[in-house]
Amino acid sequence: MRAVIQRVSKASVKVDDQFTAQIGQGLLVFLGIEDADTKEDIKWLSSKIINLRIFNDAEGVMNESVLDKKGEIILVSQFTLHASTKKGNRPSYIKASKPAIAIPLYEEMIKQLSADLGKPIGAGIFGADMKVDLLNDGPVTVVIDTKNKE
Repeated sequence: MRAVIQRVSKASVKVDDQFTAQIGQGLLVFLGIEDADTKEDIKWLSSKIINLRIFNDAEGVMNESVLDKKGEIILVSQFTLHASTKKGNRPSYIKASKPAIAIPLYEEMIKQLSADLGKPIGAGIFGADMKVDLLNDGPVTVVIDTKNKE
């Protein structure tokens, strides 16, 4: 699994001009899923996201998590995170999982993040043409890959 995590002041997702999710301060997480991903990846990544200390404390130092801030989360599926640009100029998405594999893992990630956060999270609709609006706070953006734990 590959996640792009953005600290936001606000974010929203629309499908067909209807909001599927809106949040204030929190995290907007784009998630790419590949066939090798497992429930263990979900648990590990969810814990990392929830506990990632990328919010400022009272002294202005990034030392607090979304849990500490009582923030919110939106999760958006994004198969293009597994794009390969090794050859030519047209990305290949061969590593991105097909819906039969990806949808159950995406839904499980929604459940895991909600459980770890202690409240429901917002989400996009898997495979839909989504319009994502965000105000990146900082900007702060972190990339985490469960297959490359740096």
